[in-house]
Amino acid sequence: MDNKLTRVNLAEGVPEVGTYKAAVASSDGIVVNQHFGRADTFYIYEVAGAGSYRFLETRTASPICNGGNHNEEKLCSNISKFKDCKYIIVSRIGMGAANRMEQFGVTPMELPGMIEESLGKLITYEQLQHLF
Repeated sequence: MDNKLTRVNLAEGVPEVGTYKAAVASSDGIVVNQHFGRADTFYIYEVAGAGSYRFLETRTASPICNGGNHNEEKLCSNISKFKDCKYIIVSRIGMGAANRMEQFGVTPMELPGMIEESLGKLITYEQLQHLF
């Protein structure tokens, strides 16, 4: 994993937005393939409004999902590890964890697939939010 800058093509006339961080739940750093409650490794990216992103670091978390049951203290502890991230990209997330995450100011996004493609979709989503 290198921290080179990767650029995504932007639609003409779409406004640029600021820089933010996104955490990605992945078992291999290539594919978004982890459920939030079962993930132990998250890849942190800096995303620039100009349509570029770069890898910053990996962070670990303790898996908290146990057959749909969650320990609230562990859930909040895990979410707090990402409070500097605007988004968390996962393959799946339960409604309870998603609601709690939003209370921490982090927006969960279910975008399974290749990390590059998921980050591209996130960038497009963020830009579209600033059109209206």
